[in-house]
Parts: sequence; C-alpha cells; structure tokens
Amino acid sequence: MAKKSLIQKEKKRQKLEQKYHLIRRSSKKKIRSPLSLSEKTKMQEKLQSLPRNSAPTRLHRRCFLTGRPRANYRDFGLSGHILREMVYACLLPGATRSSW
Repeated sequence: MAKKSLIQKEKKRQKLEQKYHLIRRSSKKKIRSPLSLSEKTKMQEKLQSLPRNSAPTRLHRRCFLTGRPRANYRDFGLSGHILREMVYACLLPGATRSSW
C-alpha cells in the first residue's frame, strides 16, 4: 500500500491538470501559430506562470486499489500482482491465466 500522502498529492495534480488544461492548450496553440517574437514571449511567460503540477507530464498512473506507482496495466488500472490475484480469483471477466 502506498503512502496516503502520495496518493493525495497525485489526486491534487489531477485536479490541477483538469483545471488548467484549456488554458495550457490554447496558449501552446498560440505559440505555435506565426506571431511576432514579443507576442510569443508573452505567451511563453503566461504558460510558465501556470502551476508546475498542472502539467500533464507530472501525472503518474497508480494502481486503483493499492496506489502502487509501478507495474500498472492501463487496460485494468491495476498493478501486476493485484491483477494476477484477481485473475486467479476469477474476478476479471475475459482475463485468463497462462498455463503451459
């Protein structure tokens, strides 16, 4: 189980990313369009004035049940060992155990 504080910090980052998503996207679009150099620097300053944690690259996928930050499967939102336990318990429809 991950520390509660890290899980809460990740949730806070997700909220910030959703809050500033449109502002960040529009300012990036304006920077890419042909503008004068002064307008481009103003848009870059506006982009830099946004909180760091509102950037989507700072988000990290975590396990839905345990909060584990590593070995996550995107399809299920679970970490590897939890996914394996759930497959063995037949709790995930469509997932089969490998046996050879």
